[in-house]
Amino acid sequence: MSDTPIDSSKRTWIITSACAGAVGGVATAVPFVSTFQPSERAKAAGAAVEVDISTLKPGEKVTVEWRGKPVWIIKRTPEQLAELPKLDSQLADPKSERKPSELTPEYARNEARSIKPEIFVGVGICSHLGCSPSDKFQTGAQPSLPDDWKGGFLCPCHGSTFDMAGRVFKNKPAPDNLEVPPHMYLSDTRLVIGEDKKA
Repeated sequence: MSDTPIDSSKRTWIITSACAGAVGGVATAVPFVSTFQPSERAKAAGAAVEVDISTLKPGEKVTVEWRGKPVWIIKRTPEQLAELPKLDSQLADPKSERKPSELTPEYARNEARSIKPEIFVGVGICSHLGCSPSDKFQTGAQPSLPDDWKGGFLCPCHGSTFDMAGRVFKNKPAPDNLEVPPHMYLSDTRLVIGEDKKA
Protein backbone atom coordinates (compact mmCIF):
# COMPACT_ATOMS: atom_id res chain seq x y z
CA MET A 1 0.00 0.00 0.00
CA SER A 2 1.36 3.42 -0.96
CA ASP A 3 1.74 6.28 1.50
CA THR A 4 1.03 8.82 -1.26
CA PRO A 5 -2.30 10.53 -0.68
CA ILE A 6 -4.88 10.13 -3.48
CA ASP A 7 -5.83 13.37 -5.21
CA SER A 8 -9.53 12.83 -5.89
CA SER A 9 -9.77 15.73 -8.36
CA LYS A 10 -6.93 14.25 -10.45
CA ARG A 11 -8.55 10.83 -10.34
CA THR A 12 -11.91 12.27 -11.51
CA TRP A 13 -10.13 14.13 -14.31
CA ILE A 14 -8.37 10.93 -15.54
CA ILE A 15 -11.60 8.89 -15.48
CA THR A 16 -13.52 11.64 -17.30
CA SER A 17 -10.81 11.98 -19.96
CA ALA A 18 -10.66 8.22 -20.50
CA CYS A 19 -14.46 8.01 -20.90
CA ALA A 20 -14.53 10.94 -23.30
CA GLY A 21 -11.75 9.36 -25.36
CA ALA A 22 -13.61 6.04 -25.51
CA VAL A 23 -16.84 7.73 -26.62
CA GLY A 24 -14.96 9.74 -29.24
CA GLY A 25 -13.23 6.60 -30.51
CA VAL A 26 -16.54 4.77 -30.89
CA ALA A 27 -18.17 7.80 -32.54
CA THR A 28 -15.33 7.87 -35.07
CA ALA A 29 -15.22 4.11 -35.66
CA VAL A 30 -18.95 3.52 -36.25
CA PRO A 31 -19.28 5.70 -39.38
CA PHE A 32 -15.97 4.39 -40.69
CA VAL A 33 -16.93 0.74 -40.26
CA SER A 34 -20.43 1.36 -41.66
CA THR A 35 -18.89 2.53 -44.95
CA PHE A 36 -17.92 -1.08 -45.61
CA GLN A 37 -21.61 -2.08 -45.69
CA PRO A 38 -23.65 -1.40 -48.85
CA SER A 39 -26.25 1.31 -48.33
CA GLU A 40 -29.96 0.48 -48.30
CA ARG A 41 -30.23 2.28 -51.62
CA ALA A 42 -27.44 0.19 -53.13
CA LYS A 43 -29.01 -3.01 -51.83
CA ALA A 44 -32.38 -2.01 -53.26
CA ALA A 45 -30.84 -1.13 -56.62
CA GLY A 46 -29.96 -4.72 -57.39
CA ALA A 47 -32.18 -6.66 -55.04
CA ALA A 48 -34.98 -8.88 -56.26
CA VAL A 49 -38.52 -7.65 -55.62
CA GLU A 50 -41.25 -9.97 -54.38
CA VAL A 51 -44.81 -9.15 -55.47
CA ASP A 52 -48.16 -10.53 -54.33
CA ILE A 53 -50.40 -10.82 -57.42
CA SER A 54 -53.33 -12.55 -55.66
CA THR A 55 -55.64 -9.54 -56.05
CA LEU A 56 -54.73 -8.78 -59.69
CA LYS A 57 -57.84 -9.12 -61.86
CA PRO A 58 -57.98 -9.75 -65.63
CA GLY A 59 -57.28 -6.52 -67.48
CA GLU A 60 -55.45 -4.93 -64.53
CA LYS A 61 -51.84 -3.81 -64.15
CA VAL A 62 -49.58 -3.14 -61.18
CA THR A 63 -46.24 -1.37 -61.37
CA VAL A 64 -43.28 -2.10 -59.10
CA GLU A 65 -39.77 -0.67 -59.11
CA TRP A 66 -36.77 -2.87 -59.78
CA ARG A 67 -33.25 -1.44 -60.28
CA GLY A 68 -34.79 2.00 -60.65
CA LYS A 69 -37.03 0.87 -63.53
CA PRO A 70 -40.82 0.54 -63.63
CA VAL A 71 -41.83 -3.09 -64.07
CA TRP A 72 -45.37 -3.80 -65.21
CA ILE A 73 -47.27 -6.90 -64.15
CA ILE A 74 -50.41 -7.31 -66.22
CA LYS A 75 -53.08 -9.97 -65.99
CA ARG A 76 -54.30 -10.28 -69.56
CA THR A 77 -57.85 -11.23 -70.42
CA PRO A 78 -58.60 -14.29 -72.60
CA GLU A 79 -59.56 -11.85 -75.39
CA GLN A 80 -56.23 -10.02 -75.17
CA LEU A 81 -54.34 -13.34 -75.32
CA ALA A 82 -56.39 -14.49 -78.32
CA GLU A 83 -55.35 -11.39 -80.29
CA LEU A 84 -51.59 -11.91 -79.87
CA PRO A 85 -51.03 -14.49 -82.66
CA LYS A 86 -53.15 -12.44 -85.08
CA LEU A 87 -50.72 -9.50 -84.84
CA ASP A 88 -47.49 -11.27 -85.88
CA SER A 89 -47.45 -9.88 -89.44
CA GLN A 90 -47.67 -6.30 -88.09
CA LEU A 91 -44.83 -6.63 -85.59
CA ALA A 92 -41.12 -5.87 -86.04
CA ASP A 93 -39.95 -8.83 -83.91
CA PRO A 94 -42.92 -11.13 -83.25
CA LYS A 95 -40.82 -14.07 -81.99
CA SER A 96 -38.53 -11.95 -79.77
CA GLU A 97 -35.41 -13.00 -81.70
CA ARG A 98 -33.57 -9.66 -81.49
CA LYS A 99 -31.14 -9.31 -78.58
CA PRO A 100 -32.61 -12.28 -76.73
CA SER A 101 -29.93 -12.30 -74.04
CA GLU A 102 -30.70 -8.64 -73.22
CA LEU A 103 -34.44 -8.38 -73.75
CA THR A 104 -36.15 -11.74 -73.45
CA PRO A 105 -35.19 -14.64 -71.17
CA GLU A 106 -35.48 -18.08 -72.76
CA TYR A 107 -38.63 -18.97 -70.80
CA ALA A 108 -40.39 -15.89 -72.24
CA ARG A 109 -39.54 -16.44 -75.92
CA ASN A 110 -43.07 -17.40 -76.84
CA GLU A 111 -46.16 -15.68 -78.25
CA ALA A 112 -47.21 -14.35 -74.85
CA ARG A 113 -43.62 -13.49 -73.80
CA SER A 114 -44.30 -14.94 -70.38
CA ILE A 115 -44.03 -17.97 -68.10
CA LYS A 116 -47.79 -18.03 -67.51
CA PRO A 117 -49.70 -16.89 -70.60
CA GLU A 118 -52.11 -14.65 -68.71
CA ILE A 119 -49.40 -12.77 -66.75
CA PHE A 120 -47.11 -10.38 -68.63
CA VAL A 121 -44.06 -8.99 -66.80
CA GLY A 122 -42.25 -6.23 -68.67
CA VAL A 123 -40.03 -3.22 -68.08
CA GLY A 124 -42.08 -0.11 -68.85
CA ILE A 125 -39.36 1.74 -70.75
CA CYS A 126 -39.53 2.31 -74.51
CA SER A 127 -36.56 0.90 -76.42
CA HIS A 128 -36.28 4.10 -78.46
CA LEU A 129 -35.22 6.87 -76.07
CA GLY A 130 -36.32 5.62 -72.67
CA CYS A 131 -39.76 7.20 -72.26
CA SER A 132 -42.46 5.24 -70.44
CA PRO A 133 -45.30 4.08 -72.70
CA SER A 134 -48.92 4.65 -71.66
CA ASP A 135 -51.53 1.95 -71.24
CA LYS A 136 -53.91 1.74 -74.18
CA PHE A 137 -55.80 -1.42 -73.24
CA GLN A 138 -59.09 -0.25 -74.75
CA THR A 139 -59.62 -1.58 -78.27
CA GLY A 140 -60.78 0.42 -81.30
CA ALA A 141 -60.01 3.80 -82.80
CA GLN A 142 -58.34 6.35 -80.52
CA PRO A 143 -56.08 9.38 -81.06
CA SER A 144 -52.58 8.38 -82.28
CA LEU A 145 -53.67 4.74 -82.73
CA PRO A 146 -54.96 2.74 -85.71
CA ASP A 147 -58.72 2.23 -86.10
CA ASP A 148 -58.33 -1.54 -85.59
CA TRP A 149 -56.31 -1.19 -82.37
CA LYS A 150 -56.37 -4.40 -80.30
CA GLY A 151 -54.94 -3.00 -77.07
CA GLY A 152 -51.39 -2.45 -75.88
CA PHE A 153 -49.12 0.52 -75.19
CA LEU A 154 -48.36 3.86 -76.85
CA CYS A 155 -45.15 5.75 -76.22
CA PRO A 156 -46.19 9.42 -75.91
CA CYS A 157 -42.73 10.73 -76.86
CA HIS A 158 -42.44 9.53 -80.48
CA GLY A 159 -45.49 7.34 -81.14
CA SER A 160 -44.07 3.82 -80.90
CA THR A 161 -46.76 1.23 -80.26
CA PHE A 162 -46.51 -2.15 -78.54
CA ASP A 163 -48.99 -5.01 -78.27
CA MET A 164 -50.17 -6.63 -75.01
CA ALA A 165 -46.97 -8.73 -74.97
CA GLY A 166 -44.72 -5.66 -75.25
CA ARG A 167 -43.83 -6.42 -78.90
CA VAL A 168 -43.17 -3.34 -81.03
CA PHE A 169 -45.11 -2.71 -84.21
CA LYS A 170 -43.28 -2.27 -87.54
CA ASN A 171 -42.18 1.11 -88.86
CA LYS A 172 -41.99 2.76 -85.45
CA PRO A 173 -39.06 4.63 -83.85
CA ALA A 174 -38.57 1.96 -81.16
CA PRO A 175 -36.15 -0.66 -82.52
CA ASP A 176 -36.97 -3.46 -80.07
CA ASN A 177 -39.65 -5.06 -77.96
CA LEU A 178 -40.01 -4.06 -74.32
CA GLU A 179 -37.60 -5.86 -72.01
CA VAL A 180 -38.85 -8.86 -70.03
CA PRO A 181 -36.89 -8.87 -66.75
CA PRO A 182 -35.68 -12.06 -65.07
CA HIS A 183 -38.54 -13.36 -62.95
CA MET A 184 -39.99 -16.51 -61.44
CA TYR A 185 -42.96 -17.68 -59.41
CA LEU A 186 -42.62 -18.72 -55.78
CA SER A 187 -46.27 -19.80 -55.85
CA ASP A 188 -49.36 -19.10 -57.96
CA THR A 189 -49.70 -15.71 -56.29
CA ARG A 190 -46.09 -14.75 -55.41
CA LEU A 191 -43.80 -13.43 -58.12
CA VAL A 192 -40.13 -12.49 -57.80
CA ILE A 193 -38.66 -9.92 -60.18
CA GLY A 194 -34.89 -9.90 -60.58
CA GLU A 195 -34.27 -13.61 -60.06
CA ASP A 196 -35.10 -16.62 -62.19
CA LYS A 197 -33.10 -19.43 -60.63
CA LYS A 198 -34.12 -21.12 -57.42
CA ALA A 199 -31.21 -21.61 -55.02
